[in-house]
Amino acid sequence: MLSIGCRFDFHAPAPTPAVVIVEPHESERARLLDEQFSDPAGSSSSTYVDGFGNTCRRMTLPAGPSTFTYRARVRNDAGFDDVDHDAQEVAVGDLPNDTLAFLIPSRYCPSDELGSIAVERFGSMATGWQRVDAIAAWTNAHLTFAYGSSSPTKTAADALADGTGVCRDFAHLTITMCRALSIPARYVVGYLPDIAVPDPGTPMDFCAWTEVYLSDRWYTFDPRNHGQRRIGRTVIGRGRDAADVAMTTTFGAATLVTMTVTAEGGDEPGRGR
Repeated sequence: MLSIGCRFDFHAPAPTPAVVIVEPHESERARLLDEQFSDPAGSSSSTYVDGFGNTCRRMTLPAGPSTFTYRARVRNDAGFDDVDHDAQEVAVGDLPNDTLAFLIPSRYCPSDELGSIAVERFGSMATGWQRVDAIAAWTNAHLTFAYGSSSPTKTAADALADGTGVCRDFAHLTITMCRALSIPARYVVGYLPDIAVPDPGTPMDFCAWTEVYLSDRWYTFDPRNHGQRRIGRTVIGRGRDAADVAMTTTFGAATLVTMTVTAEGGDEPGRGR
């Protein structure tokens, strides 16, 4: 069993509409044992499911300080990340219709801009799992993880140029390289406890990774944590890039004061936090 959740503290000069994505994706709902969303005091919220299957919550942040929280218990039955060294790339003409949107450039993944680099570095490699894994490994080696090194406008091209980023930048760069080679890749954000891995010594945060379509399904590739086969992932959202799955989108001058994320393992071996 996993315990997941978050708390957001805001301050707004006036009532401010917002859309929040912190609850598990609709594909994860069967794993939920229980959950609770607490609205800001004096307000209420409602949910809808967007075109990517993400659970989006609409609310209005009241003027002044406000807080909302989410807590859930989730069955940890998803297992370790799947590995299939025989998984093959699929020719574009044979791809399912719903994968095609994940081939084209998007705001943070300018695969057209970086296409020549992708071809130069990975174009001659054997196709399939090994090539995608090589892209994830290259991203991990090329980028240095550093809190504060990203920004709301930083693209994969920016990360490639300055060599730094956070997990979203690692995911964006891997996605961009894959799309430039006509391999469908999408952005994923979720809760990821530190089970059976070394203590990173940093506060828990939301985690971003990549899903890549090979053979007949989507596989998880995590360039930030490349080399670690992880357990306990709970998907919050999927999209073309981070623009589709922002944790909070405010339509006004609301300021995020603090954010706390929880993702803890239960009786699994290793440490969750």
